[in-house]
Amino acid sequence: MAKKNQKEYLADLLADEEEDSPPAPPHSDAAISRPNPALKNVSAPSPSASSSSPRSPAPAPANGPSARSTAPAERARGTTLLGRQSALARVASGEVRQVTQLLLDPARVRVWPGNARSYEHLSEDSCSELLDSIIAEGGQKVPAVVRRIEGDHHHDYEVIAGTRRHWCISWLRAHSYPDMQFLATVSQLDDEAAFRLADIENRARKDVSDLERARNYAAALADHYGNHMTRMAERLKLSKGWLSKMLKVASLPDQVIAAFASPADVQLKPAYPLAQAYGDKQAAPAIRKEAAKLAKEQSSLREKGSPALPAADVIRRLLAAAKDTPEKLEPIILEGAHGRPAVTVQSSNRQGVSLRLHSGHGLDSKSLLGVVNEALEQLELEGRGLQR
Repeated sequence: MAKKNQKEYLADLLADEEEDSPPAPPHSDAAISRPNPALKNVSAPSPSASSSSPRSPAPAPANGPSARSTAPAERARGTTLLGRQSALARVASGEVRQVTQLLLDPARVRVWPGNARSYEHLSEDSCSELLDSIIAEGGQKVPAVVRRIEGDHHHDYEVIAGTRRHWCISWLRAHSYPDMQFLATVSQLDDEAAFRLADIENRARKDVSDLERARNYAAALADHYGNHMTRMAERLKLSKGWLSKMLKVASLPDQVIAAFASPADVQLKPAYPLAQAYGDKQAAPAIRKEAAKLAKEQSSLREKGSPALPAADVIRRLLAAAKDTPEKLEPIILEGAHGRPAVTVQSSNRQGVSLRLHSGHGLDSKSLLGVVNEALEQLELEGRGLQR
C-alpha cells in the first residue's frame, strides 16, 4: 500500500464507507469532520468529537413527508459513525501508524554516534548540491529520522538518518539563513533497529565511503550482535562473504589510512588485498613504514597545491612494501652533548619500546627528555611506534 499520512487514509476510508451507504439528502445533518490541514502532527479525530452532530430540526409529524426524508439521513449518519469507529480502530491496532513531523532547531539535535557517516568530514563542497536544493525549495523537504533522548541538557533529539540534512541546515543557519529549521520524523527505535535503519539509507548514498561503512559494521558487530557475524549478516540481509571483507578493511589502522589523500579513497575491492597483507605480522611494520612516507608526501603535495597521489598508486606502493624482504633495522642512537650517545633504542615490539639512557651524555634532564621524544617520533615514522 502506498504510504499515506493518517489524515489522507481516514478521509479515503470514510469516503469508501459513504459510497456503500444510502445517499443522504442534500441538506442532511450527516457531516464529516476534517482534521486541520495546517497541523504538522497528524492525529486521529477523537470518537467523542466525531459522534457530535449539529442541532437537529424540530420533529415532524410521524406520518408526514419530513419523517420519510429523515429516515435515510439517520441511516447515513449511523453508517458514517460506524465508518469512523472502524477507521479509529485500525489506528489503535497499528494498521495505520501516526507520523509526527517536527520543525526543530538543529542546535538542539545531536548526531547518533552509531551512524556510518563521518560528520567531521562534511563540508560546503561535499554538500553543495544539497545546500543548493534546500535554498531553491525554501527549506528542507525530505524529513530526517530522529528519536527523543533523555538526560542531555543540551539536546532533545538525535539524528538516526539524515546527518547531511542536519549539517546543511546548521550551516545555512550560520550563513545568512537563520530561520531555516530542521524537519524530522520522530521514531521510537532501539540501537539495533536504529543501526539497521541508518544502514539501509546509507546503502543508497554514494557519498558514504566504504571505509566509513566498514568501520560502522565493525563497531555494530560488537555493540549489537555479540560479535556473531552470521547473525549480523542475516539481520542486515547481506552476504556473509561480503560482510567479512568489509570487516577486514575496517581493521586497517589510521596510520595506514593516512597514506591516502582522503579516507573516501579507501574502497572495498582494492583495499581488501591491502587489509589481507596487513594481517601478516611480518609485513605489517613495512606497510606502516611506507604509509608514513606516503603521508608526508601527501602533506607536501597539499601544501604546494599539487594533485594528491591517487589511491591506486598508494595501494601499489603499500603492497610492494609488504612483499619486500624485511631488512634488519639499524639501531637508533641519538647523541647528547659533545657527540656522545645519549639514547639508544634497543627494541620495539608489541610488548613495548626499550630505551637505553647512556651516562656521560652531558645533558640536563629537560634536554634528555627531548632526545627521548625524538627517538619515539622516529619510531613512529618508521612504523615501529609505541602501540597505544
